[in-house]
Amino acid sequence: MSGPDAELPEQIVWEGKYITAKVRGRWEYVGRARNIRAAAIIAIEDGHVLLVEQYRIPLGKISLEIPAGLIGDDDGSEDEAPETAAMRELEEETGYTAQRMENLGEYYSSPGMVSESFTLLRAHGLTKVSEGGGTDSEDITVHRVKLAHLRQFVANWHALGHAVDVRLAILLAEDFLQED
Repeated sequence: MSGPDAELPEQIVWEGKYITAKVRGRWEYVGRARNIRAAAIIAIEDGHVLLVEQYRIPLGKISLEIPAGLIGDDDGSEDEAPETAAMRELEEETGYTAQRMENLGEYYSSPGMVSESFTLLRAHGLTKVSEGGGTDSEDITVHRVKLAHLRQFVANWHALGHAVDVRLAILLAEDFLQED
């Protein structure tokens, strides 16, 4: 099944280094430029989950998120595997490495407005190797939260008026509150 606008041509209204604004019929939406994708990482071990906090310009506030980053955003890395990007981003943001990444599939966070997808990955075999905090252009705070306290941690975050990434809802689902 497709809508009446599905057969109309897609028009690029504006394109930057990372984002492209598009129109197709009556639909306005954005996507990643150059087919860049994202990797989002669920990192649970020893009864704790790794979360990151950073200020997000589009929201105008700090946001609580699972570690995540772009796949293939550097020149010459267009064919980067989600697992490779996830390993890099996990270490950059949290200071932890993983023995392996389990690919849980591709998902879309807001399909009525954004064409961007993300690959959800589960990190296994975590080892702390540094403080994390992201790259020079990022100011990331790492939170290692006890799974038993996760619901209250997120509720407190909401009560403070901070943003919470929708992917944290995945963590609150019963399946992910169980360890390996």
